[in-house]
Amino acid sequence: MEQENSCCHNFDKKYVLIILGMVLLSGIIIASILRDWFVNDYQSQVSVTGQGKVSYQPDEANINLGIQVDKAPTAEIALKQLNEKMTKVVAAVKAAGIPEEDIKTRDYNLSPSYDYNQGRDFVSGYDARQSLAVKVKNIDKNKELVSQVVAAANGAGVNNINSINFGVSDLNSIKQQARVKAIQDAKSKADELFKAAGVKPKKITGWYENEAGGMGGAQPVAEGSMLSAAKNDRGGASVSPEIPSGNQEMIVEIGVNYEVK
Repeated sequence: MEQENSCCHNFDKKYVLIILGMVLLSGIIIASILRDWFVNDYQSQVSVTGQGKVSYQPDEANINLGIQVDKAPTAEIALKQLNEKMTKVVAAVKAAGIPEEDIKTRDYNLSPSYDYNQGRDFVSGYDARQSLAVKVKNIDKNKELVSQVVAAANGAGVNNINSINFGVSDLNSIKQQARVKAIQDAKSKADELFKAAGVKPKKITGWYENEAGGMGGAQPVAEGSMLSAAKNDRGGASVSPEIPSGNQEMIVEIGVNYEVK
């Protein structure tokens, strides 16, 4: 009886091992098939990158300008001086043709000024500053408008002009034009490459976009050169500084993925 049970037990073990072996072999075969499928599928994909460029004339500018008051005797006097000067600047900018909704405060700060004497710091006055963001529109129709606004603000008391940023109001339209050109460029390159390689495109499986640049950016303004050009010896405005906007360029790159056969 014991021998019979032992034989049955050995038979069961062999049966289990055979099944495990078959399962393992099946797994290896399936993995090999899937690997071959993925590799072949990947190899049938080709990506071609095209570039689109669109040149445009800016039609708006953003000017960052401000006033700074240094070492006023008290905080109240510092704020009073700052407010009085800023009121004049805003009035001058409006008079130059900028509506109130296009004049916004970007920064407002009041802080003590410290000096060092005999081993210790002490408050020597109060500094106050305020900066404005001024949007100047339709500069493509009036190329002197930015210079006129800068000169008007400077004549009213501005002592900081931080940057001027040129742009276009309908940026999406410019981008779309660049995208279309980029896709056309990619298709033209693909036709030449496929012909040289002896393959044919089956279908487009997707694409990706990369904005390569050329949008135009903040133009730093040298404070000394610009302000001195716009003031006479008495501190009043004399001539407008030259601030050409030039042409800007939008550059978009698009990679197009093809399935080939």
